[in-house]
Amino acid sequence: MPQAHMEETDRAETTAERAGTRARRLLDRWRDGGIWRRGLILAAIAILLGLLMAFHASLPNDIGNLGSLFETFLPWFGLAVPLLLVFALVRRSATALIALLLPAIAWFNLFGGVFGDHTGKGGNLTVATHNVDADNPDPASTAKDVAAAGADIVALEELKTSAVPIYEKVLESTYKYHSVKGTVGLWSKYPLSNTGTVDIKMGWPRAMRATVATPHGKIGVYVAHLASVRVKFKAGFTANQRDASGVALGEAIRAEREQKVLLLGDLNGTVNDRSLAPVTSQLRSAQGAAGSGFGFSWPASFPMARIDQILVKGMDPVSAWTLPQTGSDHRPVAASIKI
Repeated sequence: MPQAHMEETDRAETTAERAGTRARRLLDRWRDGGIWRRGLILAAIAILLGLLMAFHASLPNDIGNLGSLFETFLPWFGLAVPLLLVFALVRRSATALIALLLPAIAWFNLFGGVFGDHTGKGGNLTVATHNVDADNPDPASTAKDVAAAGADIVALEELKTSAVPIYEKVLESTYKYHSVKGTVGLWSKYPLSNTGTVDIKMGWPRAMRATVATPHGKIGVYVAHLASVRVKFKAGFTANQRDASGVALGEAIRAEREQKVLLLGDLNGTVNDRSLAPVTSQLRSAQGAAGSGFGFSWPASFPMARIDQILVKGMDPVSAWTLPQTGSDHRPVAASIKI
């Protein structure tokens, strides 16, 4: 028994020594710039990134529309997380690794849901919209590509006056009804009525409205091309005219009498952009509700943002997708809707 007691005491002392040794090692690493002290700058960057993503709505728009610019490309800031992870592992910094949890959680809270496939079945109306690009070198081919999507309703934006007859000729065999107002147009398999220009404070027609008599009821359909935006070194994100046109469009939609509303067009902004709230707060994004992935549509060669939108009210999006590249600098987008 005494011998057993001595063995147990020796084991306890050995365990305590090992624990003390680990503690001393950690302390030594701290004192010598070890895993906890290394990578403090990386940790600070990670925390700042996480706070920016978590509280992006608090970023001011007063200076160069900084908030809108950040929100336009918000999904892409998630790429900084794996990049910082690599740096943290190279630096062997526990502090940076722990700090990376903040931006990772913030990003997944915002966009984790897009990785699921939300597409369904049962749609009875297919719609598409496409900014065809005024400088499109082959409008006829683009018109054929859009028609091949099989949509019941098609909206086209940035129509060049000289190219309108080409689009009309190619699309007339598929779409019996159509109306063009300024640089936007609507083609439909179903009758149109009450067509007219919507004033979005641009100085020339870039938005229109029509009533479409589908077999499942009437829909108030809007086609819009909001003002373009630019990123300039001195002026920042020049989106003031876009924002003003968005407010005007939102007022028109708010006054709409039809219970079912469809907005198709190039809004030159994402649904995350708070400046488009006058429009997006009233309508539901087909891509957000029934799409798979982000559905980026611009620029066509390497899409980085979804600025071409299909938004609905009083109807249920069933599926949404991005169509292949045409001769435009945008990609067409389409959706199936259940009325």
